[in-house]
Amino acid sequence: MAGRTEKETKTIAFANNKGGSGKTTTCANVGYSLSALGKKVLLVDGDMQLNLSLSFFEEEKVLEFAKGEKNLYNAVREEKDLADYVVHTPYERLDLIPSSTLMSGIEYELFTKWQRELILSRGLQKIKDRGEYDYILIDAPPTLGGWVMNILCASDYVILPVEASPWGLFGVANMFEFLENVKRLSPNLQLLGVVITKLDARKNYGRQTMEILNEFEEVTVFGTVVRVDSEIEWAQDNSRPVMVHKKSARSAGEYLELAKEVDKNVRRSR
Repeated sequence: MAGRTEKETKTIAFANNKGGSGKTTTCANVGYSLSALGKKVLLVDGDMQLNLSLSFFEEEKVLEFAKGEKNLYNAVREEKDLADYVVHTPYERLDLIPSSTLMSGIEYELFTKWQRELILSRGLQKIKDRGEYDYILIDAPPTLGGWVMNILCASDYVILPVEASPWGLFGVANMFEFLENVKRLSPNLQLLGVVITKLDARKNYGRQTMEILNEFEEVTVFGTVVRVDSEIEWAQDNSRPVMVHKKSARSAGEYLELAKEVDKNVRRSR
């Protein structure tokens, strides 16, 4: 096709049906780290809480996106080409499709639509066909339902962040079962891996979490773990990736290493 690059866009969903897993933080910082490694990245904020959008823009700007026309809710509701809803972040090679608080009603909007599980996939198709991006990263809400199924059907891979805590593994089996159900509609979907987040080295939860995850067959656990780091919260408070907030922060290095591992695993799976 004339004018088309040879770049093959890969789409990764960050999903976990349990809140507080570090899902959005991982998506945001892996996305930024991939762009720092020279990859062109599009982030898609699929959650009504707007936290992925808030990771890169001040609250006033995020609310402007949410109340305006240029957000994911309007695109999905009207079944539009998502290329028209992309905004540029302050960072090179990193774009975003912002969310809206109206995403709370997306399940209702999907209910009457034809092939509703594939609406997001259709909306992203032209972006993927153009090959402008190396990666599209989608932040899914902490639920299991039609919208998350939409996100997973639009993805090539899924990354499952799991908090290293007594409750961190709660519902993981349900998540794996949900992924198997999605594969009936999207058989090429792959679980790229589980990433352990919020690890406190002073406690044994990390080892216990790893032992339990290893009981699941054919589940890859990323070698890079993200430990508890107060700099993450300070970065979020300033609407910046950790690497921008404080490049020397321990978590900044961990997210960079995780991004390298993600990229390596994707290239290995092709």
